[in-house]
Amino acid sequence: MFWNAHSGLVHLKSDTMHYIRFGKGRKAMIMLPGLGDGLTTVKGTALPMAFMYRLFAKTYTVYMFSRRNNLPVGYTTCDMACDLKEAMDVLGIEKADLVGVSMGGMIAQHFAAAYPEHVGKLVLAVTCAQPNPVLNESVQEWIALARNSDHTAFMHSNLRRMYSDAYCRRNRWLVPVIGRLSRPKSYERFFIQADACLNHNAADKLPQIASPTLVIGGEQDRALGAAPSREIAAAIPHAQLHMYPEWGHGLYEEAKDFNHVVLAFLNG
Repeated sequence: MFWNAHSGLVHLKSDTMHYIRFGKGRKAMIMLPGLGDGLTTVKGTALPMAFMYRLFAKTYTVYMFSRRNNLPVGYTTCDMACDLKEAMDVLGIEKADLVGVSMGGMIAQHFAAAYPEHVGKLVLAVTCAQPNPVLNESVQEWIALARNSDHTAFMHSNLRRMYSDAYCRRNRWLVPVIGRLSRPKSYERFFIQADACLNHNAADKLPQIASPTLVIGGEQDRALGAAPSREIAAAIPHAQLHMYPEWGHGLYEEAKDFNHVVLAFLNG
């Protein structure tokens, strides 16, 4: 019932990490969320995430991991990949197909290069191998709004850069409501993760990735642009590229066939 959804806390050597799990499949899938994890972890989201990604529940047991709970200043996407490996060891996950979205894709790049024997197939969605001017502008804008404690403006900027114009028009009225509900007690976790995005660089590691890889990008991506997806696909040996002409950074929510495209690649 309810896709076997479960929320958990994994104990690492020096910290803890929230995760959720759903599905009953024999294979393991790990999903890594984006920079939104800096505002709120996956704690308590098992049911909505299981519903959103229920297509995978028959084939996979799906895990979604947050970053560790106590992030020191200067923590990197490479450090976060090491945390993921430790969490897998604790939970007994020997090998998994890996789906990284946005910042989650940055972490997945480091993980796939460092631990190839623990990755089946790899999906990198709306992510980049290193910062570009579009990403820098987006993240620095969000940092500035967060430092001013203007969470409503922060959410408006997020909506504008993440989603299509039609989506923004339909949902603009929700921003003040969501802003009040999602405002964190502190932005420090967000600042650390945002800094990790701005300093991410896995470009030299992409040729080392041996896992069959699907790269998904959006031509209308206003958070990091479309070019990074093409660059990643060109750098990873034999990677496949799927570009959505009509969608942007939030295509994993807007494209109705996103889950089908991912599952077809993983099954194929």
